[in-house]
Amino acid sequence: MAASPGHNDAVDLEGLAALRTPAGADALAAAAEVAGGDPLVAAGALRSAGVPPQLAAAALTQAELRRRAARKFGAAAARMFFTRAGLEQATRAVVADRRARRLRAAGARSLADLGCGLGADAIAAARAGLRVYGVEADPVTAAMAAANAEAAGVAELFTVECADATTVDVTGVDAVFCDPARRRSGTGRRIFDPAAYSPPWDFVLALAERVPRTVLKVAPGIDHGLLPPGAEGEWVSVDRELVEATIWCGPLAEAPRRATLLSEKDGPAVDGSGRESVPSHQLTGTGDATAPVATVRRYLYDPDAAVVRAHLVAEFAASVDGTLADPSIAYVYADTAVDTPYARRLEITDALPFSLKRLRAVLRERGVGRVEIMKRGSALDPEQLRRDLRLTGTAAATVVLTRVAGTPTVLLCR
Repeated sequence: MAASPGHNDAVDLEGLAALRTPAGADALAAAAEVAGGDPLVAAGALRSAGVPPQLAAAALTQAELRRRAARKFGAAAARMFFTRAGLEQATRAVVADRRARRLRAAGARSLADLGCGLGADAIAAARAGLRVYGVEADPVTAAMAAANAEAAGVAELFTVECADATTVDVTGVDAVFCDPARRRSGTGRRIFDPAAYSPPWDFVLALAERVPRTVLKVAPGIDHGLLPPGAEGEWVSVDRELVEATIWCGPLAEAPRRATLLSEKDGPAVDGSGRESVPSHQLTGTGDATAPVATVRRYLYDPDAAVVRAHLVAEFAASVDGTLADPSIAYVYADTAVDTPYARRLEITDALPFSLKRLRAVLRERGVGRVEIMKRGSALDPEQLRRDLRLTGTAAATVVLTRVAGTPTVLLCR
């Protein structure tokens, strides 16, 4: 979980140390009571309680970040320390725990986490029984990672060194994990070019030559052509939200491409054998297969974003005996209703060449006043279309904007 060095929300080492004192703990507890409301009212409440202004500001910042972090870390977030940039790039607990278990099952017993950020992945690996050596270039972020390891009860298995990841000797570990920073230092802006990652992409790719068991966390939009030969590309979604891509190198690669679907409600768990016991759904394939193309059929399947990004639409289509209606659009059509975790299914009632006037007339005729608008392969703006339809009925419908054999088409679904 890499953080952008220098982007630490005005908390320095001295401020972090103050937060970890008894007075700081009291300030954090008081801030937690008022977090999420009016910031001026919250600051006034802490001042009225006698908390010094600088400590109050730091405590309120942490309380707000902890509140936001609960979505990724659950109850554990209330004991952790965060930066805004670190939290945004942090791995969700359910994803980090699954990755740690896979490393453990592959025989890894020690791990170098290069650019460990606030420590989410390292803590998960330590909980799985790995000895983790974290490396973080930013002193405050490194200190927060150490504090988070202590809060998680894994400080004996996860230690942090403040250093440049490119200078660290990794020859003594079984595996390497690297989550390069993808935000610019100081501004927090996203970086889309892997060559501008920190550490640099060339260094990141070369890690597998030094330690065969190398795992890389990258942005889900990464070009498949950038993956090293022979590596596995895995795209992960949580509750249908695409959250990351992982590159498994060397002996860790099990399939060319994989789409993994997880759910936060399942939570992290390990059975007695150490094997994964969190329910997940995984679709694998080559990533270069093509699905057959035919006409629109009774059911529309909208594949999970992880399936689409992993280029496994053809493999999914085969699982439901489905076809595409346009070779460039990732909607799958089938004649039968199949329950599948890999896609949302809709029943098509009408397939019409797109015409605003005709669409408006059909929806009004059926008393539709509320529409969900989905689209693939359409340049139309859904919200503008919603306004242009000017609907007043009480029924609801789903409108799908897409292309069929290259022709702009609207599908009405239920």
